[in-house]
Amino acid sequence: PIGITSNAALQQVKRLYRAAKAGLTGILDPMASGLLPLCFGEATKFAQYPTDADKSYDLVMQLGVTTDTGDREGQVLTQQTPNASLADVERAIAHFTGVIQQTPPMHSALKHQGQPLYKYARQGIEIERKPREVTLHRIVLTDFQGDTISLSVDCSKGTYIRVLAEDIGRFLGCGAHLIALRRTRVGNFSLRDAIALDNLEVLTEAERDSKLMPIDCLLGDLPEVQLEQEAAFYLRQGQGIWMPKLQVQQRYKVYDEKHELIGVSEVGGDGKLAPKRLVVQH
Repeated sequence: PIGITSNAALQQVKRLYRAAKAGLTGILDPMASGLLPLCFGEATKFAQYPTDADKSYDLVMQLGVTTDTGDREGQVLTQQTPNASLADVERAIAHFTGVIQQTPPMHSALKHQGQPLYKYARQGIEIERKPREVTLHRIVLTDFQGDTISLSVDCSKGTYIRVLAEDIGRFLGCGAHLIALRRTRVGNFSLRDAIALDNLEVLTEAERDSKLMPIDCLLGDLPEVQLEQEAAFYLRQGQGIWMPKLQVQQRYKVYDEKHELIGVSEVGGDGKLAPKRLVVQH
């Protein structure tokens, strides 16, 4: 829901599951709502895979007003009456679709000398940031009311939607900031398959457990390898397995003869499938 940090949501669900280990697959700002995949136990070892995946968002931006944070929670910097036409907005969308350069905002968790940028921003300190390449695979206009624009966006990891709103406002010559944001997809995970935090709390323990997904759902489109019993044993001991037919430098999700997940392994230059992350058997 809107209004809580990603870590607060994680800690709340961690208590519900009485989990010893828990991890985030990226974060959402408190002003944003939507999909937040959470990992528990051995699944925390694989949380990076959804973090690196493409994502989808629904957003609303206010034209004519800029803020110091790029969203509605910041202090107003400039105000003017927007006069963008539908054709102007469509040109802006076309301009920002594809591979673009984006400068990370000061109000972000990106770190400089071990400190997140937002801590510097709160002190009034501006840190130079280098533009980064991100990809906007798809931007669809869902509503335009003259002073507000609603968009549906599919983008690569590392895309800042607040910065996209600011950049579109700058392109239109009137400035803009983000007033609503909802994440609808992370990799292969969809908001349609999620459960609301309030609904999770009222379930019985058995019902709650039924909402947990298997670890390998985190591994997305990684190619699969199934090993015979002896090879699976040695891989679980941390030893590389000679697999000359597999692609070098490719990562694989690896299963044993019973199709139980062993973990993620990578083929090195020596042709051996070497473990990178292993699931501990209980």
